[in-house]
Amino acid sequence: MADNEGVRVLLISTYDLGRQPFGLASPAAWLRDAGYEVTVADLSRGPMPRGAVEEAGFIAFFLPMHTATRLALPLIERVRAANPRARLCAYGLYAPMNERALRRAGVDAIFGGEFEQALVEAAAGAVSGNGLARLQFRVPERAALPPLAAYAQLAVDGAMKRVGYTEASRGCKHFCRHCPVVPVYRGAFRVVQREVVLEDVRRQVAAGAEHVTFGDADFFNGPGHAMAIVEALHREWPSLTYDVTVKIEHLLRHRDLLPRLKATGCAFVTSAVESLDDAVLARLAKGHTRADFEEALKLTRAADLPLAPTFIPFTPWTTRASYREFLRALLEMELPEQVPPIQLAIRLLIPEGSLLLELPEVLAIIEPFDPRGLCYSWRSADAELDELCPAIQTAIKHAERQRKSRLELFRGIWEMAGCGAWREDPRPARATIPYLTEPWYC
Repeated sequence: MADNEGVRVLLISTYDLGRQPFGLASPAAWLRDAGYEVTVADLSRGPMPRGAVEEAGFIAFFLPMHTATRLALPLIERVRAANPRARLCAYGLYAPMNERALRRAGVDAIFGGEFEQALVEAAAGAVSGNGLARLQFRVPERAALPPLAAYAQLAVDGAMKRVGYTEASRGCKHFCRHCPVVPVYRGAFRVVQREVVLEDVRRQVAAGAEHVTFGDADFFNGPGHAMAIVEALHREWPSLTYDVTVKIEHLLRHRDLLPRLKATGCAFVTSAVESLDDAVLARLAKGHTRADFEEALKLTRAADLPLAPTFIPFTPWTTRASYREFLRALLEMELPEQVPPIQLAIRLLIPEGSLLLELPEVLAIIEPFDPRGLCYSWRSADAELDELCPAIQTAIKHAERQRKSRLELFRGIWEMAGCGAWREDPRPARATIPYLTEPWYC
């Protein structure tokens, strides 16, 4: 598009879990194909490129998560002040959920779901919808991003592997009440075309990737599509490993696929278990029970496929007794070495637009919306828990700086929670499963 030549676009990411942002690389390819001069800035890995803000006519902020949005808001105000003529846009899962705050900060356009085509149209000044149209994706453009060595690595057997990142699908067919995907996609599921995914991985392998994280909300929303991709990858690079995220109910439903995941190089599977309390799981609409999780754990161990469960242990329904029971259950299941320590200290986040706000019992306990925290605050019935959660988070940060093992960290949290005397398990400890060096946050 000749009319776009010389028009400068700036795409900004503030934080994306320590991985090279797909949300910059993918729209960069679309915008360059449309004739725009594109600059990408991953501020989690370096400063803003000199002159980029002042020279851009269109500036877009990638907001895939809560932390990224909180970091972006003050930046948006500074960018608006530095370049008042530029059109500002926000895109990603947390953009529509925080529309009011973003509009106040000066953002002109907001896109949540399939944002690439919408960004191209917005850059041209068009009024674009924010739908979930099926897109014919382009291979992400990653050349201008920091090298993979600058991002989180995979720790496995005492060594480090360089990690790439891609997405084989977007959205999710399920309606977990606390999930940020649901308010945007509302059960819609979109695939990224197989050849686009394979070429994206191919280029990252050429750039040094030895392992690939698939960022799909659930890799088994489309199991045929997903398995075809990892089997093709394994044929081309037999030594390449990868990790995926899969719901507990899908691990049970597609148990026949677990050995195939292992055979094609899957290093571990992440699953958002969230709680071991069936009443809490029902409130979150997770679609599984504690017994289902225990069965999935047995299945993955039988397949020699490490499972990395994630949790939200601090909810409005948590008690001191239930938190202690949670820790005791993890110990009994031999999970202290498999659970990232931060997962023992996550507190339920209730952002604008969350389906949790449909529950009368949640509406009864939340405080007014916090425009700085971008969430609805809530307090535990037991005030001690509101002190215990941040205390554990601080202890985890301190212990990680001292390079304590996961088991040492777990024992420290056990003692902080008042779980009683620590009994050495006569069974040999399970080996720590492969893990990414930047822990998961929301």
